[in-house]
Amino acid sequence: MKHGLSETCHLFFSTLANPARLAILELLRNGSKNVTEIAEGLNQEQSMISHNLQLLYNCGFVFPERRKKERFYSLNKETLEPLFKIFLYHAEKYCPTKGKCLTQNGLRRKRKMAAASPMCLSHQ
Repeated sequence: MKHGLSETCHLFFSTLANPARLAILELLRNGSKNVTEIAEGLNQEQSMISHNLQLLYNCGFVFPERRKKERFYSLNKETLEPLFKIFLYHAEKYCPTKGKCLTQNGLRRKRKMAAASPMCLSHQ
């Protein structure tokens, strides 16, 4: 059973859990694009892109803008850029093997190495 913030978080993260939607968001970090440009950039069918854009729009992750007869989508940079920065930070710190997160033992070793580094020792 979901209540309050947990329901919002579930919708938020389940929308982001789709690789195609994440690819769309990553592509839009470089600027607004129409459905055709997104489909070509990701080598996907336009119908699949349109479907996923609708879900991203429903969650406020993208904003559409009409330009003549076309609709261009842009990233909600206010909320998503800080989120991308957090993801990158987390990946660099805890997933240094490009997609494989550290085990508990690996995490302990990394913390010991960081604690023993000259930078940490110079602050004592």
